[in-house]
Amino acid sequence: MGRRGGDGGGAIVEFIGMALLLLVPLVYVVVGFARIQAGAYAAEIAAREAARGAAVTGVAALDNGANRSQAMTAAGRRAETVVGLTLEDFGFDSSDGDLALSCSPSPCFQPGSDIVASVEIEVGFPGVPGFVRSWLPLSVTVSAEAASPVDEFAGGR
Repeated sequence: MGRRGGDGGGAIVEFIGMALLLLVPLVYVVVGFARIQAGAYAAEIAAREAARGAAVTGVAALDNGANRSQAMTAAGRRAETVVGLTLEDFGFDSSDGDLALSCSPSPCFQPGSDIVASVEIEVGFPGVPGFVRSWLPLSVTVSAEAASPVDEFAGGR
């Protein structure tokens, strides 16, 4: 004889409900942290490759007869391109990152000097609509800095 109005099947419904309440936020947090980690990797790689590209491009421009200002402009364009491509490889928009190039010591592209690239990336949490981001900051800024030396034998400039 069956029971009328019993609790048959109630445990499975409670289990599914609790699993959804616990697992959905947990998965969202894991995805959010993975996105931040991807931003950190992207910033590190973008800074390293931007510094390398700027050093090589600047020295090549000087070798081809450009002055230091023209060489720095060419190096900056190359570094911006490298940062944009790296960010796209990691699933970010190229507008999400900021690049700053500097030389240590001045003047730039002197043999033995360093080209320093600093990259900052604004990493937004996934699934948050734009209108919410406009009044509630739901993003993290990750940054990285890398230096690339100018070869000692790059020529007497």
